[in-house]
Amino acid sequence: MKSYPIQINERHPDVVFLPYTFPEVRQLQHISFGASVAACKVETDYLSDSIITIGANVAKQIHLPFAADIHVFIQEDTIMLGPLIGIFTAGFTESALRPIGERSLFFANLLTATAANKAYMFVFGSHHIHWDEGTVTGYFYNNERWVQHEVPLPHVVYDRLPNRKTENHRAIARVKTRLQREYLIPWFNPGFFNKWDIYQLLQREEEALPYLPETERFTSFGQIELLLAKYGHVYVKPMNGSLGNSIYQIRYAFEENVYYCRFRDENGNKLRKYQALEYLVNHLLRHHELDKFIVQQGISLYRLNGQPVDFRVHTNKNRSGIWQLTAIAAKVAGQGSMTTHINNGGDVLTLEELFPDPQQRDEVQTKITDAVLLLSGCIDRQVDGCIGEIGFDIGLDKNGKVWLFEANSKPGRSIFEHPKLQESDRLTKELFLEYALHLTEKSLFSPEELFQ
Repeated sequence: MKSYPIQINERHPDVVFLPYTFPEVRQLQHISFGASVAACKVETDYLSDSIITIGANVAKQIHLPFAADIHVFIQEDTIMLGPLIGIFTAGFTESALRPIGERSLFFANLLTATAANKAYMFVFGSHHIHWDEGTVTGYFYNNERWVQHEVPLPHVVYDRLPNRKTENHRAIARVKTRLQREYLIPWFNPGFFNKWDIYQLLQREEEALPYLPETERFTSFGQIELLLAKYGHVYVKPMNGSLGNSIYQIRYAFEENVYYCRFRDENGNKLRKYQALEYLVNHLLRHHELDKFIVQQGISLYRLNGQPVDFRVHTNKNRSGIWQLTAIAAKVAGQGSMTTHINNGGDVLTLEELFPDPQQRDEVQTKITDAVLLLSGCIDRQVDGCIGEIGFDIGLDKNGKVWLFEANSKPGRSIFEHPKLQESDRLTKELFLEYALHLTEKSLFSPEELFQ
């Protein structure tokens, strides 16, 4: 497999010209792009050693939207151009400048991050698919503006649905199922993780057990009392929460015989004192469905200037489908906050900023790297579908032990606003493309490995 510049030619509209360096031209009779295939005449261009020229009629038949550099695969008598990557999301608007609303800039940056990876990439939603024609009206970002092109169904779909509510919508679920089952299109990062599900799945992996804080599904006040007696403080949080919302830290003060609870509401970070645990739960969590909450062991975290610190770590699969660490950042809790989320007043630091001593920094980085690569493999084995990236919330306790707090299949990217994490930001986007290329090859040459 190699990449080539593609040109579209009007003079020979029904012919595909391949460079003279191309092997076995005589056996080739078809060309494909995504799910489109067309018969064509293939000839050698003896004046070119690198450019592929596609006749305008052929380009139109396979819905090739414009000339670009692209990878070329050969299978039997077919020239296959790819990858064609569809980024699936929701929340489209009528605006030509911001067709995906506030997330338009994120998608524009993603589509233009690594032109050197040579792929056609577009954003689409369920209403952009034309099932009868086998095509999609996709949003491309070219020359700093959004343009729409009719393209075939893609080789691979990258799931960037914005939230669980959208993901669970019946029409969205039908599209995902149909593209995967009927068209055998690999769909990566197929769903949001549920904290309780991930915890249960990881308990099947013996290597993962040392990283898991004791976690139980909420059943009773007595359950919280037992965990408080064991650990001094606990976290009560929703299985499907995000951004630190609806997390409650409960601590029992033995000397005072009272319970303290830290949480955040629309007015900021709060600390409340209660004489009884039952009153605390009934008062603060009365509007929540407690059967959808978990209770988790509290960890005495490493602190900076008295404030707890945890780590956001990203892993991505590379061109070979192997996990690698792509980003690691420390998050320091804001004053009065029990979480390190930036929207709760937290700060992002690099490891160099947190640990000026190189030896301490290297030890921490090695521990965390080993942990997240192991956990990535464990989750990959236990969760159905193609997982290409994971964002971990990792804790380091006062004794230097690593703990897993949470794994996210669609991690936020707020840490990359730190100027010294720009290289990590670029790397995560490059590897998203590399993994898409890996899945494209698998779907073309060994689909049985993806669809067992």
